[in-house]
Amino acid sequence: MRPLLLLLLIPAPVFAQSVTPNFTTGTMTQTTTSTQTITETIATERFGGAVNTWNADNVHPVSMSTGTAVVGDIVASPEFHVVDTALPWQLEITTRAAGLVETVDTTRTITTDSVTNTSSVFSQ
Repeated sequence: MRPLLLLLLIPAPVFAQSVTPNFTTGTMTQTTTSTQTITETIATERFGGAVNTWNADNVHPVSMSTGTAVVGDIVASPEFHVVDTALPWQLEITTRAAGLVETVDTTRTITTDSVTNTSSVFSQ
């Protein structure tokens, strides 16, 4: 049994067999598809100054001794009188406190689809 074990320790030559492929030409095609989605919200705030104006036809302001008076947050304008009551008249008063005038929220989604095709041709 010992001599048999010693025989196993003697190196023996090893030979590799050559490998010959079974094909001569070939192609490989790869397709990669990706989708990207971006959702964004744009918040816009517009600020403005205080506005106190009037526009009139056939109307005349009555002078106040102190001009325009402010009581709390309410602006007291002068009194107005119609000049000729037989004619049509129009009065437009615009009053706005300083500060935030307008808020706009815009939400949009951008989707991008991408397809990449790769083709490889090889021969021997």
